[in-house]
Amino acid sequence: MLNPNEPIQRTAARRQLHTFVVYAEDKPGVLSRITSLFRRRAYNIDSLTAGHTDVPGVSRLTVVTESDDAEARLIEANLYKLVNVLRVEDLTHVSAMKRDLALIKVRCNADARPQVMQMIEVFRARIIDVAPESLVLEITGTGDKIDGLLEILQPFGIIEMVRTGGVAMTRGSEATTVHPHFVHALVPQTGN
Repeated sequence: MLNPNEPIQRTAARRQLHTFVVYAEDKPGVLSRITSLFRRRAYNIDSLTAGHTDVPGVSRLTVVTESDDAEARLIEANLYKLVNVLRVEDLTHVSAMKRDLALIKVRCNADARPQVMQMIEVFRARIIDVAPESLVLEITGTGDKIDGLLEILQPFGIIEMVRTGGVAMTRGSEATTVHPHFVHALVPQTGN
């Protein structure tokens, strides 16, 4: 018999990273409710980004987690049950652009600088700060691209690194968004 207090045992078959785009009202506690859902279901969040949208009062969260397709459908259904969640899209099996951002501080003296700068150029990263013994660079791209640059810079010595979670957007003219008229009914507008 299944014990609801034990974490779900998952098989490794057909598991992959799923990218969910969640539109939610921009209110206190929404992020906590979303992350608690993943915690209660014993899913690890690989990355999470949140920010404002072009629609006032609506935030867009991108959540990346490893699951199979059946688990992904359950996650999506459970997200819809949360208060303040307006729309959920699983972008895993649609044509989408996915990007991360990383800032990397690498050890780099004057002798190594030309070699490091050449590598940075190959990865289309850009230098945003120069110090006598280090460089700070910014790179955007897929997770694999960022991992590749980190691997090449490792021998020089990475002093510090910060990386955002992934963001994603569908390709083409169709938008994954929330209609402003729908939001207007839910989000109180401030008057003068």
